[in-house]
Amino acid sequence: MNLFFFICLLLLCIIHTARVVFVFVEGPLSIIVFKRRCLPQGTVIHAVHHGEPSMLFSHAPLDASTWRRITQEGAAVQVVTTTFSNRFIWIMTSSSSVGECLVPESRIQQVKLLNASDDAYGGVTVDMKEPMDSDDFRSLLRASISQWRQQGKKGIWIKLPIEHVNLVEPAVKEGFWYHHAEPSYLMLVYWIPETPHTIPANASHRVGIGAFVMNHKGEVLVVQEIHGKFKGTGVWKLPTGVVDEGEDLCDAAIREVKEETGIETEFVEILAFRQSHKSFFGKSDLLFICMLRPLSFDIQKQNSEIETAQWMLAEDYAAQPFVQNHMQFNSIAKLCLAKKDNHYTGFSAVPTTTGFSAKKSYLYSNIQGVEL
Repeated sequence: MNLFFFICLLLLCIIHTARVVFVFVEGPLSIIVFKRRCLPQGTVIHAVHHGEPSMLFSHAPLDASTWRRITQEGAAVQVVTTTFSNRFIWIMTSSSSVGECLVPESRIQQVKLLNASDDAYGGVTVDMKEPMDSDDFRSLLRASISQWRQQGKKGIWIKLPIEHVNLVEPAVKEGFWYHHAEPSYLMLVYWIPETPHTIPANASHRVGIGAFVMNHKGEVLVVQEIHGKFKGTGVWKLPTGVVDEGEDLCDAAIREVKEETGIETEFVEILAFRQSHKSFFGKSDLLFICMLRPLSFDIQKQNSEIETAQWMLAEDYAAQPFVQNHMQFNSIAKLCLAKKDNHYTGFSAVPTTTGFSAKKSYLYSNIQGVEL
């Protein structure tokens, strides 16, 4: 205890009439020095971990607005830490008055933290569903980060619905950064360890399909678009589109052909795919060329996107100057012609399930001679 009294005397010499609160709990002792006499004696004891609020102990409930007033009126200017195992509270209101009291364990109250769930990678996820004052949120966030740091957590994810936009600024000021956004929410992230973070980047690719639909006459279903790079060029192209979230490639191809041309189809196989970079909003792009078998033949074009659509001989499609002069389009056309003549086999959709959640999925593979 000699070390304790030495610290007390040293602080008294330095701060004179400043109010000092000593907190004895199991574990570290935290000493907070306030410049103003804003703490009612015996009311609030504040523990600190790494300079951030960790726990609040009170003889009476302490709401967030009271804590804001305390921190605004009396900013902590020094934190000294040592270790003891007692459960005493020492309160010094001046250099001449020292009070000592024993607080029963039942009277110790821990500050409310943000509700969070653990993830599989040593981090936590906070899903903010209820509205909250931004100042209250910032106080809870600081206390929660301190608690998670003590628990050895790593990545902190906060999902903010669009109606809680008032919480974005305080989160960013505490060190969070944007990870991704969807129409209804913003995801922010924070890395606690003092090491380079290992948080995965946002989705890096957009996935699309191109549909090679060939009828029994050897004709290919082609379209001319109203919008985009092919607008007004006169180039006939395969129907294309973007795969929706949660949609399988084979289903996306069937849907896009139906939407653009009104033709009903069934999926046959994936002929090829290509990857490109710095495409849509700087993301990479994957395009899967899918072969479909038509189940109907009467074209009913999509007026909002398609200028015109028709059945065209596969050889005529491949002979277009644009296709001939662009390597990627020419390569795809050659694959389609090879498939037409039964000289090429693509990847069929084999139903399967995922490894951990047993969700339905497809394994696209060339299974000739292989039993899966």
